[in-house]
Amino acid sequence: MRRVTKVAASGIASAALALSLAACGSTSEQKAQDDSSASSGKAGGVKVGVAYDVGGRGDHSFNDSAARGIDKAKTQFGGSVKELTAKTTDTEADRLDRLSQLAEAGYNPVVGIGYAYANSMKQAAEKYPNTTFGIVDSSVDAKNVDSIVFTEEQSSYLGGVAAALKTKTDQVGFIGGVDVPLIKKFEAGYTQGVHDTNPKVKVDVQYLSHGSDTSGFASPDKGQAAAQGMLDKGADVVFAAAGSSGSGSIEAVHGKKGAWAIGVDSDQYQQASLAQYKTSILTSVVKNVDVGVYDLVQSVHNKKPLTGTNTYSLAKNGVSLTTSGGYIKDIQAKIDAAKKKIVDGTVKVKTTP
Repeated sequence: MRRVTKVAASGIASAALALSLAACGSTSEQKAQDDSSASSGKAGGVKVGVAYDVGGRGDHSFNDSAARGIDKAKTQFGGSVKELTAKTTDTEADRLDRLSQLAEAGYNPVVGIGYAYANSMKQAAEKYPNTTFGIVDSSVDAKNVDSIVFTEEQSSYLGGVAAALKTKTDQVGFIGGVDVPLIKKFEAGYTQGVHDTNPKVKVDVQYLSHGSDTSGFASPDKGQAAAQGMLDKGADVVFAAAGSSGSGSIEAVHGKKGAWAIGVDSDQYQQASLAQYKTSILTSVVKNVDVGVYDLVQSVHNKKPLTGTNTYSLAKNGVSLTTSGGYIKDIQAKIDAAKKKIVDGTVKVKTTP
């Protein structure tokens, strides 16, 4: 197998993201661990096993971004796909069992969507050394694991620039799904982008759940309530990095004239399920999970499996800010200038608040 340690981001294609923890659904209790879908394609293709995090395919965000990469690979290479989805009540043993089920059944690669699979994937990788595993949003030190990570703080910074330029009240909000290091990167980049653009703008921050409680990624009602609270206090731009909970925040923002929502992980302006709210979606902070997942499947298909840590950065178009709707057209030059400073190293974006 090929060991890859360099920054990688081959072939960025697609409009926005793909699969998801969606950092960002089916509403997730809806699909239990043994609720799976399998589809077959051309003979001789790759058998891909996918372990989604809470929210699963249909979360309009992180998991859906990953799913786009899987769908593209299946269309191109054929074969079959089996998908299993996490529950908010999962234990470490549940996650290990999910990965083991897929590996035992001969799926290769087996992809874990979300940082929650890190510990269980390390164990599974040792148990099944001939299977290539992939994990999104975490690094696992094992010779047969492709760790797919993103500089989400960089695209969040650009989201913060947009928020600071669009706010009329000098008050914006950030909603995190779960209070964990990954989502702290979104908060850190967004807050820095806001304050570097206009130090007078206040950033309200709220997390929907904490620690091992991942319900904050799959509770649109909590997202809606959090956003409504911020709007009531004067915020007029709200960015939610909260998986399917973000759809609730977008709904709340749509109910306030002149307020803007910033989407996450996928281009949420383009999503049919959110079409009724799209006139309130200023932009989306995107990370191309689909590209990372597709790259992994392609590498296994080519019998040169990617392993090691592969980072998808702003410079490599691994993360970006969407322009759908044209709502940031008037400030695009300033956003482009901020992007250039990040890419050339003039601005160092923080990864912790």
